[in-house]
Amino acid sequence: MGTQVAEGGLPWRYDGEGGVALASPPKEVREFDGTEYVLERGIRTGFALVRAARGDRHGNLVFNMSTRNFNPLAAMAGKVTIAEVEELVEPGEIDPDAVHLPGIFVQRVLALTPEQAADKKIEQRTVSG
Repeated sequence: MGTQVAEGGLPWRYDGEGGVALASPPKEVREFDGTEYVLERGIRTGFALVRAARGDRHGNLVFNMSTRNFNPLAAMAGKVTIAEVEELVEPGEIDPDAVHLPGIFVQRVLALTPEQAADKKIEQRTVSG
C-alpha cells in the first residue's frame, strides 16, 4: 500500500527519447477483515519444465532436496507441464503422503535413461578450503 507498484505509474515501456511511453496501471485493492491488500495476478506460463527424482505415469512426482523449493510452484504455473522423471515407478508405488506434486498439474511425463538421470549440468561440487 502506498507504493508506486500499488498506485501505478511504473515505467513499462520507454519512448525513443528516454521518456515513459507506457506506465503501469494502478493495482486493485481490497479489504479483508479490516486490512487492505494489493491484489496481484498470478504468473501463468505456456509450458513448465520440471525434473523429479521419482514419478509415476499419472504425473505424481517426488522431488529431491532443494528441487522441492520451486519445481512444484513452477509446475502449477504452467498450462502444460512436462516432467522429466529420473525413476519412473508404477502407479501406487509412491506413498500418497510422499507426493510433492499431484498428477493433476502434470500433462506429460518423460522417463529419463540412467545416463540422462546422472547428467545434472546445473549441479556443481564446491569445496571451501
